[in-house]
Amino acid sequence: MNAPSPHPDVAAGRRVLALESEALTALAASLDDRFAEAVALLAGASGRVVVSGMGKSGHVARKIAATLASTGTPALFVHPAEASHGDLGMIVAGDAVLALSNSGETPELADLVGHAKRFGLPLVAITGRAGSTLARAADVALVLPAAPEACPMGLAPTTSTTMQLALGDALAVALLTRRGFTAADFRVFHPGGRLGARLSRVRDLMHGPEELPLAPPELGMDRAIVAMTARRFGCLGVQGPDGRLIGIITDGDLRRHLEAGGGAALLGRTAGEVMTREPRTVRPDTLAAEALREMNARAITALFVVDEEARPVGILHVHDLLRAGVA
Repeated sequence: MNAPSPHPDVAAGRRVLALESEALTALAASLDDRFAEAVALLAGASGRVVVSGMGKSGHVARKIAATLASTGTPALFVHPAEASHGDLGMIVAGDAVLALSNSGETPELADLVGHAKRFGLPLVAITGRAGSTLARAADVALVLPAAPEACPMGLAPTTSTTMQLALGDALAVALLTRRGFTAADFRVFHPGGRLGARLSRVRDLMHGPEELPLAPPELGMDRAIVAMTARRFGCLGVQGPDGRLIGIITDGDLRRHLEAGGGAALLGRTAGEVMTREPRTVRPDTLAAEALREMNARAITALFVVDEEARPVGILHVHDLLRAGVA
């Protein structure tokens, strides 16, 4: 039995995605040493990468500038028409210019390109035509492979802008890699929202030493339970004479000992006898997201934070991760 034909709208959507997917595959295959030269030019700028384009290319250029800036490459968008009316003053010595134009003949880019050439600023072009005015003026021209626009009339910028956007991402990530940009660096530029929360460090969210539920191993369980419930973390750390964390008592440990011998037997023991040895811990510089993964993997709700000598310096509860938006 033949499968039913997809709805015409679904068929149209699939056609667009297939065309653009094919174009991106061709774009990846087309990258050569010119791409490496473009990355080197942009990385060598002591100032900012000024990204510009007109119309749909301008919208893509704004996104590329934002991606560059958020991944460690100082960048800004300059509208080419506004550049001709005073905004050229935003482009100074040390900057590099990244200009987008599928045709390579966008008249509004002329003054900006002339400004770059006049002051010896590196100019990288993203264009669809190798012989265009923009490509000839550029120090490095990244030429998009020929591909049909996904618009049925072949007129609306669709496939071409998708390739521009993807190539901008490729430049940003190549620059990020070249600079050795880390997750810690990324958080500096993304302090807000869920992304910023997941890039937080344990030290940013943990409770400090003054709130730690700790007891020596010789402490009787009657007093240990009082100390454990006073802090409301659902656990008690057991600290050896040298200050190292040697064990942990959790609600689960209490239940197991109660089931095995009853309340009297439990209260007659010491913290050292009831504790679970070698508990899971984290370091202060651990990413909060990594701490959450550890909690989920172990089905636990709290982790002691220890220094390089295994001495407890804090405690992190899953509620802290929830409040921060990590979980």
